[in-house]
This record gives sequence, C-alpha cells and structure tokens, in this order.
Amino acid sequence: MRARHGRPVHHWRRDLVELAALFTAVAVADAVANLVGHGPDGPALLMVSAIALAATAGFHTWWSRRHGHAPPVPGSDTGARSAAEVRPAGQSDDEGAPVDGPVDGPGALWRMRTTVRDEPGSLAVLCTALAEARVDIVSLQTHPLADGTVDEFLLRAPEPLTATELTRTVARAGGSATWVERADAHDLVDAPTRVLGLATRTALDTAELPLALRQLLGRCTVRSLPGRPVDDETVPVEGVLEDTVLRLRAPGGGVLSVERPYLPFTPTEFARARALVELDGRLGPRIPRGRDVLTLPEGNDITVRRVDTGDLEAARAMHERCSPDTLALRYHGPVADADRYLNHLLSPRFGRTLAAQTTSGRVVGLGHLLWDGDETEVALLIEDDWQRRGIGAELLGRLVALAVEAGCESVYAVTRSSNTGMVAAMRGLGLPLDYQVEEGTLVITARLDAVPVPVAQESGRVRLGGASEHG
Repeated sequence: MRARHGRPVHHWRRDLVELAALFTAVAVADAVANLVGHGPDGPALLMVSAIALAATAGFHTWWSRRHGHAPPVPGSDTGARSAAEVRPAGQSDDEGAPVDGPVDGPGALWRMRTTVRDEPGSLAVLCTALAEARVDIVSLQTHPLADGTVDEFLLRAPEPLTATELTRTVARAGGSATWVERADAHDLVDAPTRVLGLATRTALDTAELPLALRQLLGRCTVRSLPGRPVDDETVPVEGVLEDTVLRLRAPGGGVLSVERPYLPFTPTEFARARALVELDGRLGPRIPRGRDVLTLPEGNDITVRRVDTGDLEAARAMHERCSPDTLALRYHGPVADADRYLNHLLSPRFGRTLAAQTTSGRVVGLGHLLWDGDETEVALLIEDDWQRRGIGAELLGRLVALAVEAGCESVYAVTRSSNTGMVAAMRGLGLPLDYQVEEGTLVITARLDAVPVPVAQESGRVRLGGASEHG
C-alpha cells in the first residue's frame, strides 16, 4: 500500500487477491468440518482440538509476560539506541505497570553524568539497571563524543540510596567516568527553558553574563582576563575547549576563561556557552536604568542608581573630593593609584556598581559587587562630607540583595580592622558573619543562607536614619 498526499492508496489487484484468499479459506474450513463431523469420533476430536488450542494460547501468554522485559542483547537490532527505549524507569513497554514498584514518597533528586559505549543496547541496559534499583529517570540528555556517548540524567531515587550505590549500579551496567551530585527543584526545569531564561537575563544586563555562565555550566570559576595571548596563542573566534577549561573571546575585549576541574565540558555545553557570549557581544553594553530616591535624616534627597564606565569622570571627581585617609581605607594601597581601579570597578563585566547621587548630579558614594572567580566581593566608598548619614548602609544592603538574587552563597568585604564604619555596616546586615585577620587586613564574610536583607527595590522615596561608614 502506497501513500499519496498523506493518504493510503488502494489497488484493485490487492482487493482481488484478498477476496480469493477469503473464499479459499472458507472452502477448506467447510471441507474439514464435514470430514470430521461425519466421522465416528468427530465431536470428540473437535473438543480435544479446542482444549489443546486454548492451552497453547494460555502458555504463550504466561511465557511472554515472564520474559517480555529481559534486557536486549548488546549488538542486537532490537536494542538500538533510540528515543523509544528511553522511558521513565520502572515502566513496562506494554501496560505501563511498574517493574519493581514505584519510588516511595518524593524521593531524592540526583544529577548524574556517565559515559557509555556508543553501540546498540548500551542505553537500554543502563536504563534497566536503574529501573531494577527503583530509580526514576526524570530527564535525559545525550552528548555524542568520538569515543563514546555521555548521558546526563536527572534522577529521582529512593532516599536510602547513596551516591556510591548509584555509581556502582551504573558501573555494573557499563557506565564509566560517572559523576553524581544532589539536585534540587530548580533542575526540574527542562534545558531549553532554562537556557532561554538565562539568555533573557543576559540580554537585560551586561553584568549577568558571568552569573549566567555559572548557572548554565554548574559549579565553575569564571574569570575575565585582559587582552593578551593565552598559552602563547590568541584565542580564535570560535573559542577553545580543553577538557575542563573553555576560553572564549570576551565581547568587550580580552578573554573569558571558565574552569570546572571536577567535570570535563562537553561540546554541547561549549556551544551553549559560546552562543550566550555571542548574544552578549551583539547587544553591547547595557544596564538597567531604574533609580530610587532616598531621603536623608536632614531632609536632603539622594538618588541610587546603577552606573558603569560611562560614569567614569563623575567617579574620578568624587575621588578628588575624598581625603587620603578615606581612599586608603577603600583601596588598601597608594592613594595615587586609586583612579587606576575605577575603569575595572565600573565595568559590568566584573560585577555591578551602585552610585549615590545628589540632586545636582554629583556622585557622593559608590558601592561595588564584584564577581571574583567563584566568590563575590562587596566594597564601599563614601565621600567624607556625606559619611555617617546612612548612605553606605543603604548601598551595602542593596548590594547584598543583588547577591542573593544572583544566587551567591556568601559575600566578603576586605578592609582594615580600624575601619569601624565598614565593620558596623556588615553587622547591620543581620547575617551570620565570619572574621579573618591577616597582617592588619580584615576579611568579613557574610553567609547568605539566612533571611535576605530587606531592601527597597522599587522606585520611590525611602527615608534613611542609620549610620554609615566610609568604605
């Protein structure tokens, strides 16, 4: 039977053959019935035949149910890797009945990556082993490589099942180089939806690119390197993938280096990261333009907004109005070098910067949230005449709220032990703090796993009444 325009086309010769076969079958059945029915033992013979046929059918049904779920033999045609063989673990092919019973309760979510041989039946054997361990396959992505296939699973397993037991189960089914990590509800979002969400965030804010790369690639370290040769060779336009390190040309110049020592990058991950960086480069520099108006205790209004390198001259002018002591407390080095850091600090490539600005447009305070590899630093600088008015505490609270929104686990501030204003501002966050002193330098780390700091995020007027610090 052929198809034309999506519909089957019948042929008259096929219909003629089917009618001839039907008439022949009726004639043969009538002849057999007459021969057996008119014989001396005809009725008994018919009864015995019926019983034998029923017994054969029952045995066939029992046998197929008992052996219908045996794993395919590796190398057989029926065990080929295809979408049909990937089903939730614990489900049969015909009736959807559990093979070993469902997972009791919600279970534990795991992210797992393993390498299997790229041959027919390898994935089916692995899925069967997971089903026998009562592990449900929530989602699966495959990454073909030259020497095998990397399968990335999101699994729901019984709570008592440990990572070691899961790895052993996979190893017995032929998986190698297995990596297992606990997952959470955020991993339930399918990959295309998650990538589109990260692209949207990156499109709205240049400073989101390092965070988007972290969320796209998991626990990794993202560094922005200056425009210089890497390993005596410049990074090509298409980027470089070297096992656990990938390098891409940064949109604003230089190189983006992403490292993940515990797990090699796949070509698929490399392509996604490259597409995200290319999107960022095509859109150019951009930051949200929202602003809030704050009312100081004496009644003056201060505007808080995001700034970038376009505000470089205003920031330098603030430096000139600051005392040497204030600049030394902020930059921990020669005061003359303070201006050299501004271009880096204001760049959205390295973090986010908030500025406090008077009604006349003069910048009197800067707060920086800096992506330092896989850590996050906060820093403040308030002009001398505007200290102790609550501006620094307000900027710090907003920076910490941005860090919480970005998914950071902690933030740290580097200052001097004599900077009592910065210490008081960090304590005012109401978060758990860790202190570390090295050669007169104080590092204060705030853990963000507690309740986020309440900060006014919408545009409007906010009255301040607290003390501040001078950076």
